[in-house]
Amino acid sequence: MLIRFDPSAGIEAAIDAGSLPKGMNMSDVRTLKIRNLNDAFRTTLEGGKAFITPGVSALGPEFSARALGEVRAFAAFSPENDLYGEHDFGALSIADEKLFWKIDYYDLSMDFGSKDPADPMQTTRVLTILLAEEW
Repeated sequence: MLIRFDPSAGIEAAIDAGSLPKGMNMSDVRTLKIRNLNDAFRTTLEGGKAFITPGVSALGPEFSARALGEVRAFAAFSPENDLYGEHDFGALSIADEKLFWKIDYYDLSMDFGSKDPADPMQTTRVLTILLAEEW
């Protein structure tokens, strides 16, 4: 399909919507895609698997449910805890217990790491919630 370009619309109109936003490179776009996929998975638990470790489980079902709820609501990302900007790790405290959560990327069979975490068609996300002492 050929779309006529009207020069009066400016150069931005000549570049289709799939182009990179100003100031972003391909690596930034890939990181943003991974971040969005991680946030969507972490908040909905759809499109992957979630686990709690034996240490978290040993603190009881109420604690485990609270931990999961706090991980799903987690928004305290910073350069210190989100080094690569992918929103794949967090730390929090519940009732004097320090917890970590981590998202890992596996292939669809979960035998190997994903070749491309930015592609949900070839990635299974795995969320693990653990006590800091289990790290």
